[in-house]
Amino acid sequence: MRRDRGQATVELALSLPLVLAVLLGAVQVTIVVLAQLAVTHAAHEAARAAAVAADAAGAAQTAARGALTLPGLSVETVTGDRRVRVRLSATVPTDVPLVGALMGDVQVHATASMPLEE
Repeated sequence: MRRDRGQATVELALSLPLVLAVLLGAVQVTIVVLAQLAVTHAAHEAARAAAVAADAAGAAQTAARGALTLPGLSVETVTGDRRVRVRLSATVPTDVPLVGALMGDVQVHATASMPLEE
């Protein structure tokens, strides 16, 4: 009976690094998902701004850069067939300790399309 006294402590010490790695991974995935949602929202904002402006590309650039502060943001605007299409791409840095070093920065993309307004 006395030999089993420290078993729970040893099991906790062995499993704690794995639990910590899983939690940090979940935090990193949450950061990437939130960035994807922000890029999708910014793409819709930029498409709406481009649809009502005389200078579609300039309006999309201004709206996207006003909505996002992610590094490596690129904005593509295509106008044709009475529609405007805006495609945003951005880089999400992986800065979470341990997990961020294992995976590189993540690229997120979103596309939105709106009819041009007269």
